[in-house]
Amino acid sequence: MRLTDIMSHMDLSIYPQIGLVLFLAAFAAVIWKVLRSEKQESRSMALLPLDDDGAAAQPGTKESGHGA
Repeated sequence: MRLTDIMSHMDLSIYPQIGLVLFLAAFAAVIWKVLRSEKQESRSMALLPLDDDGAAAQPGTKESGHGA
């Protein structure tokens, strides 16, 4: 018996179905997290790319990054 005979008789159709179920579960979890988040948290995250120093490094603090 050759390897091609063994592989052709195996039922491998379950693996794509398992992958689809895992993908849909991860997608649903991300959508659930986004829809359940608070509006203030979403607004602060939306402004992060526009913030030069980050929210934690305000002028006058030790983390401002302007020398010692």
